[in-house]
Amino acid sequence: MQIPFRSIHPQSFICNIGQLRTPAIIAKNTNLFHLYLSTIKLGKLQGCVVDIRELKMPNFSTVLTLLVLFSVSAIAAATKKVFSTSSRDDVIIHSSITDDAICKSLVQTQGYVCEEHKVTTKDGYILSVQRIPVGQSGKTADKPPVLLQHGILVDAAPWLLNSPDESLGFILADNGFDVWLANTRGTKYSRGHTSLSPNDSAYWEWSWDELVQYDLSALVQYVHDQTGQKLHYVGHSLGTLIALAAFSKQELLNMVRTAALLSPIAYLDQIPSQLTKAAAQLYLAEVLYRLGHRQFPPGWDVLAPLLEEICNKPGSNCSNLMTAFTGPNCCVNSSKAGVLLKHEPQPTATKNMIHLSQMIRTGTITMYDYGSKDENMGHYGQPTPPTYKMRGIPKDLPLFLGYGGKDMLADVKDVKTLLNDLKDHDESKLVVVYRKDYAHADFILGVNANQVVYDPLVSFFKLH
Repeated sequence: MQIPFRSIHPQSFICNIGQLRTPAIIAKNTNLFHLYLSTIKLGKLQGCVVDIRELKMPNFSTVLTLLVLFSVSAIAAATKKVFSTSSRDDVIIHSSITDDAICKSLVQTQGYVCEEHKVTTKDGYILSVQRIPVGQSGKTADKPPVLLQHGILVDAAPWLLNSPDESLGFILADNGFDVWLANTRGTKYSRGHTSLSPNDSAYWEWSWDELVQYDLSALVQYVHDQTGQKLHYVGHSLGTLIALAAFSKQELLNMVRTAALLSPIAYLDQIPSQLTKAAAQLYLAEVLYRLGHRQFPPGWDVLAPLLEEICNKPGSNCSNLMTAFTGPNCCVNSSKAGVLLKHEPQPTATKNMIHLSQMIRTGTITMYDYGSKDENMGHYGQPTPPTYKMRGIPKDLPLFLGYGGKDMLADVKDVKTLLNDLKDHDESKLVVVYRKDYAHADFILGVNANQVVYDPLVSFFKLH
């Protein structure tokens, strides 16, 4: 169903959002974008629009919004189960009783042994973790454990979607490593909590700060305790950011051997994507948060008009939104798209989107900005959010960085800013792989990544 648009005088409607009363317009550059929320069932909000310029909140832009717009536009109907908030959403179901669990659907079908584990964080989230302890040959792992951490709006599935000789999860297992796959809070198999349900708004009150403080620390501790060994870490996209943030605070170092960072996200203010720049003018994440949408994405009825507006922007390539958002992936097998869309997109917290958007607007890597000196004082004891200092990462921590020349999220300029922060790193402990033709998804789904990225990555792990 097409959501209606109409021209409305800026003073025609007043919206009530909690205690907020604002004229009803959204500004995009010098033009006015009238978003008519006629289909949104938000009590008295039906038939009104919102003036973001009047929100009196911190500036931010909405970069990672576009990934879900790509995903939802392609599979809105097919993903209803993923975004369901039924009464069983807070239950992590073991692979033995559900056919679509990661172990049963993606690992055992390839002839590998797979274990389902649960990890409970200190703030009560119950995370699903898969373990591949044996290679396809049947030989038990004789090398250290490796923890694979996915990026935003996905789960562990992309590590396993290509053939076994092209998927990093299987390649590591076949090379004798004990493989562990993490699934971030809020994703399909990590929706459990000791006291909250995904139906509760409090369940979604987190950003990537909490992923650093609680999820990553719990996962690393669990793998370390289960195996009795220090582990190798592999992160992609957001999975790199949370690791860098932890290392910058000197955390987890006693349990981590090395870290491999694929499409590393740290600085975000030079992203070249035209879609990202368009979304930055919409202030979308904060709008959704103020409208009460704590889970992202909130629903197709909200996103459809935003997608239409974004796709009308000059330079936007909405015939292929994934390319327009992540960059032109050179080496992703198009035949895997259907398999990928059975697992993605996965939900995250709207607050997480706001936090990432703040980074794009400011060009800094800080903790979540609550928007006022008083609120920041209450949370941090200082008027501004504390900074994650990349130069604080220990110079002797073995790091492997892989980035691509076509990546529009971990773009070359931003990665070079990160590398400048690491300029004094021990040269013998830093390996950088640059692929001129690679974009964001190529590092986890590229059919030739086994040769150009994973082979040197495995060698790096064996060296350390």
